[in-house]
Amino acid sequence: MSATDANSVRARLFVALQYLLPQHLLSRLAYLITRSRVPLIKNALIRSFVDRFHPDMSEAEQPDPLKYESFNAFFTRALRAPARPCDPDPAVLVSPVDGSVSQIGRLDGSWLVQAKGHAYTLESLLAADLSWPLQLRGGAFATLYLAPSNYHRVHMPLPGVLRAAWYVPGALFSVDAATTAGVPGLLARNERVVCVFGHEALTFAVVLVGALLVGSMATVWHGEVTPRALRGCAGLPLDAARAPLTLEKGAELGRFNMGSTVILLLAPGGGEWLPALVPGSSVRVGQALARLT
Repeated sequence: MSATDANSVRARLFVALQYLLPQHLLSRLAYLITRSRVPLIKNALIRSFVDRFHPDMSEAEQPDPLKYESFNAFFTRALRAPARPCDPDPAVLVSPVDGSVSQIGRLDGSWLVQAKGHAYTLESLLAADLSWPLQLRGGAFATLYLAPSNYHRVHMPLPGVLRAAWYVPGALFSVDAATTAGVPGLLARNERVVCVFGHEALTFAVVLVGALLVGSMATVWHGEVTPRALRGCAGLPLDAARAPLTLEKGAELGRFNMGSTVILLLAPGGGEWLPALVPGSSVRVGQALARLT
């Protein structure tokens, strides 16, 4: 068996195994372990992660990995102020995350491409009041994957006013390339948090998609949204007491406690992706992704 065939078999076995795993139980265990402040536990986790994924700590406010109070504090670390300059052009939409482009393009009506041979609908992704899918049909989308070594805070791609936010329960499959290619409708099956914004006449949405071992997703308005005891769709309050409902471009809007995927949605006529962006392109917070139209 060639190395390529062996890799393909391993990928298929990993995908099959995930259907059998207690995904939420494993993620809750990860939630507890990654917040441990016991030095022996948290230092072992951090050392193992650094040895395997080699994150660039020179960009962090605290560059010493072992100085963080827990693995989760290390994983969601803040960056130094100048580490991610935001493109100041008001006609440019910027990347909300560090990561890579999984898929990018225009919606075919309500359909978004997940991977070769797999697509899903806005209605299944947003799973809420159909007025929002109707506003976004025929627009543009970009699916951005965060690898473990990436910075894991999510920022505003444009200035915007939070118009609606809600939680959608679901599975917690991995969102790596093999699983995304092997599980139909994965991005509309996994647990997710949807935030819809207005920028002048433009409506856009930022969808945080959970994944295996992603024990928690949080926004600046709602704090930790997951894990949740009650697993049903739930509207999230527009809470200006935690953070202003209007945020500037580049401001933090949320974070993943462990890695995952962000889907950007733009209403029709909102903008055009820069032609250099293709699946596999690397992106960083503040980098230009699209020009508004």
